[in-house]
Amino acid sequence: MSGPTHVHTPQEWETFLARKSFIELGAADRAVALLDAGSARVILGPFDRLKSPWLPQQGIVAQADDGVVLTRGTIDGQPAVVAAIESAFQGGSMGEVAGAKIAGALELTLADHEKGVPTRPVILFETGGVRLQEANLGLAVIAEIHAAIVALRPHTPVVGVVAGMVGCFGGMSLAATLCSHLIVTPQARLGMNGPEVIEQEAGIQELDASDKRLIWSLIGGEQRYATGLVDTLVDDDADAIAAAVRAAFKAGVPAQPRSTRVDTFLERLAAYDTAAKPDPVALRAAWKTEGASK
Repeated sequence: MSGPTHVHTPQEWETFLARKSFIELGAADRAVALLDAGSARVILGPFDRLKSPWLPQQGIVAQADDGVVLTRGTIDGQPAVVAAIESAFQGGSMGEVAGAKIAGALELTLADHEKGVPTRPVILFETGGVRLQEANLGLAVIAEIHAAIVALRPHTPVVGVVAGMVGCFGGMSLAATLCSHLIVTPQARLGMNGPEVIEQEAGIQELDASDKRLIWSLIGGEQRYATGLVDTLVDDDADAIAAAVRAAFKAGVPAQPRSTRVDTFLERLAAYDTAAKPDPVALRAAWKTEGASK
């Protein structure tokens, strides 16, 4: 799979320029791009006025959908629901209402399966994690999202996508890695703590958050794919990402979710010198997984 830095020929440039960028779309349009044409229907949208009751109390204007767009439709003719996080509102942070919308959608999807309706769940992650203004409530609802994903996994693949520049951090990074199948672009970042947080807490000698090359070499989409922490790496192309989502559902429920392979990852960590400066090249060589091209 080629990233933007690997586009060389005129024909490849034409293909690159002709693509429809997924990253540049808003949350609602991202959801629509993944669903069968003409099938998308927004539920609990802005006119339902599900705002955060906590932000105005802190002098922050709430948004009518609290930064999460839920869309029903079909994928390859099967019922589907897409929960898309809007990074433009509060950095995609998870507050009580935003998180409850995602958890509720996943729980209703489980109810569909228990009634014999094979609804396909997709989560579009673009989030810095918990919304600090709603701290404990946000953390609690993120835990509900985790539980809902795990409960759904035996019934259907839960497909996650991390596409854009905000990335996926904090408790929501755990939600992403709990998904049955995780798709990223080269521009994506995935980590428990963001680079700025690490620099702030541990100092610039630990990590220079302004060193973009280093950051992406550690937690960028290509590195996460090469080290087996995500399943699919695709270019920033709406059609390519939609095709990857369809392929994930076609592949079915994984025999062993990544998050259950605890012993494998503990062995890898035990063999890695965590006291030394992180070496992305060495990590990629040691953790390279079959099928990873980079």
